[in-house]
Amino acid sequence: MENTVDEEQLCQFVGALRQHTAFDLSDYSEKSLRRRLAKLLDDEHITLGQLLGRIALDPCYGERVMNRITVNTSELFRDPPVWITLRRSIYPSFRTHSQINVWHAGCSMGQEVYSDMMLLNELGLLEHARICASDINSDILGQAALGCYRYRFNLSYLDNFDRVINTNPLNYEEKPEVPYSKYFTIDKERDEIRMHDFLRQKIRFRRNDLVRCANPFFMKFDIIFCRNVVIYFNNQLQNRIFEMFYQNLYPGGVLVLGLHESIVGPMAERYSRMAQVYMRKDSQEC
Repeated sequence: MENTVDEEQLCQFVGALRQHTAFDLSDYSEKSLRRRLAKLLDDEHITLGQLLGRIALDPCYGERVMNRITVNTSELFRDPPVWITLRRSIYPSFRTHSQINVWHAGCSMGQEVYSDMMLLNELGLLEHARICASDINSDILGQAALGCYRYRFNLSYLDNFDRVINTNPLNYEEKPEVPYSKYFTIDKERDEIRMHDFLRQKIRFRRNDLVRCANPFFMKFDIIFCRNVVIYFNNQLQNRIFEMFYQNLYPGGVLVLGLHESIVGPMAERYSRMAQVYMRKDSQEC
């Protein structure tokens, strides 16, 4: 029988994590959090009371619980139209920059980070880019740093590579032929895709909890990716995070959100929108 989690039980769980660990889920979307907590109880074959008891006795267990309930879905060039917008309308203007600072906030397993680096490289911009990536989940960050993924799981996403990289935005009749081997190796027998070292070694990874609304890299950015992350937060926390991003973007800097995310409320006036790309307005424009 599947577990169900009511409002009181959810409050008990959130309170236990807040009391015994460094994590505060108070501003997470209740619907999503209930679903993930119920799945955790099912997977562990334990009751909520047993779970809370373990969290109270072992802070390390609480951290493992947090890693389990965070969402870690990622794929190469997810939502190709977003990447095509970046290629056509955003990144060309970065050619005048002597340095490009990029932050992937909530980078999950890292496929998005590597996708961005491939695109930057094709545009001749990677050499001048500083690539930063963060996530709340320490286990997932380790996997992202390895840059090694299951081939069969990602096989269908190689089409996304072709749609973004092997296309000419100026002339659709002329198609480049960039081989996958330029950026990663494929070992079908081992069911493995492995990113090349020149990509892996360029990324600065840091653990970071966006709930704290802090920039862990202590620098400003030209572009921040935060895709399919804030959808799991309530509106108040979303706007605090958008404010933090605003303060950590250079004037005219760019924030990229997920396909089903948008900026609403007071922060909407401080960004101008182009599809899923939001450009920071200068103070006098707001």
